[in-house]
Amino acid sequence: MRTLLFLLITSAAVAQVGPNYERPATATPPKFKGVTWRAASPSAHLPKGEWWKVFNDSRLNNLMAAATANNQQLKGAIARFDQARAAARMSRADFFPTASLPLTAETQRTSANMPSMFQLNGASYRGPAYNVPIEFGWELDLWGKLRRQAEGTRADAAAAADAMHNVLLGIQAEVAMNYFKLRTLDNEMRIVREAVGWRNEALKIASARVQAGAGSELEQAQAETEVATAEAEISSLQAQRDQFENVLAILIGTSASGFRVPASTSTLSSPPSVPAGMPSDLLERRPDISQAERKLQSTTAAIGVAKALFFPSIKLLGRGGFQSGNIDVLFEPASLMWSVGPSISVPLFSGNKNRWNLTKSKAAHDEALAGYRQAFLAALADVETSLSAIRNLSTQAESQHRARTSSEKAAQLAKTRYESGTSPYLDVIESNRTTLATQRASAQIAGQRLLATVGLIKAIGGGWDQKMPTNVPAMTPDPAAKNLDQDKLGFFTKVKGWFKRG
Repeated sequence: MRTLLFLLITSAAVAQVGPNYERPATATPPKFKGVTWRAASPSAHLPKGEWWKVFNDSRLNNLMAAATANNQQLKGAIARFDQARAAARMSRADFFPTASLPLTAETQRTSANMPSMFQLNGASYRGPAYNVPIEFGWELDLWGKLRRQAEGTRADAAAAADAMHNVLLGIQAEVAMNYFKLRTLDNEMRIVREAVGWRNEALKIASARVQAGAGSELEQAQAETEVATAEAEISSLQAQRDQFENVLAILIGTSASGFRVPASTSTLSSPPSVPAGMPSDLLERRPDISQAERKLQSTTAAIGVAKALFFPSIKLLGRGGFQSGNIDVLFEPASLMWSVGPSISVPLFSGNKNRWNLTKSKAAHDEALAGYRQAFLAALADVETSLSAIRNLSTQAESQHRARTSSEKAAQLAKTRYESGTSPYLDVIESNRTTLATQRASAQIAGQRLLATVGLIKAIGGGWDQKMPTNVPAMTPDPAAKNLDQDKLGFFTKVKGWFKRG
């Protein structure tokens, strides 16, 4: 018996059915389209993961801190990670024996035909029964079922951590994008206000010419139209700005009614230079790719669990304690009882349940494999799209700068010619409209370049040549949360808390 038990335990430490996980081969291009360099990281001096600091904007930094501390989506992702981490720790408990103390006090009637060391002759017991046993159980992991389950839950916990960081990265990118959209509108509103100023000057000149008899009332009406049109445009831009401000309020977890982002009077800065790296780096950088791989690893382990169900299950069981029909003699030596022995469960027939469960597990693995490959392809496309946007917007910005310079010069010439009486006021209107359009287009392109840079940073997983950390972001706790510091409380303190809540 001892030899058999030794062989069973030894085989449990070795045998493990099901495939071991290996990262699937992925066809990785040698470089990104149109990118033949790999520059050194410009953010080596920055804390890990705080990629937004390359923009050198203190207000953006404050918004990021607020979003990390208070965003409700991130709190939900952290809670899901806590669940998965707890499940992984629970699965480790299956490797250890279990012991319990099921105390019972009941009234019973025993069978007259129950097994007995002497003839009962139809006698049975009817009355109280008191049991104080200790029950012991331990499942031998002969085929690696418990190890595969633990492997799967660990992968699920890692996937939940990746999902949490993916949510965090998405929130950070949304904050940065909406912030730069808001700043772009600030720039446009500043330009339009300046346009209102010099259009008012043109209106004064037109009015003076009418009073002097050198101009027509048509010119004055046209000037008034231009002023009113520009003023209306300011209101339209302000409405858009309010929308982005409200979106930022949601992202940082605060009420939109009391949230304000002060308007900026400065122009948008040029976007920082962001190295693209190599396509293979995405496998290490992006949390969504890592999450897809962890899901694949979990489904691989599930195949092993499904295969183990085809084999016998052996548990070591033990039960010992005191049993008596009279509580006065319950703990006397004569009341002692015990039982010990293995429990073997051999699957004979289940209506092909185990077979279809294995088929289901394999199909889930194939789904996760397709999801992993799709995530990598989408990541490559995201980076290529962002690189293309950055490259083309840079060229567009140069051309737009030339157009702005020439339009401003044309507007000044038209104004001078109109004041000297050698050009009609219509030339002034057209040149001013063109100038305003090119100035606003320049501001919009500057904002789009910043958005494209944020898009590239998000596409490469945040940061440059550094992996995302696995720590949980520090957040402001919710007073209504049920798990606030509960792990730090003692047992009796927790029990007192249960009664208070009840």
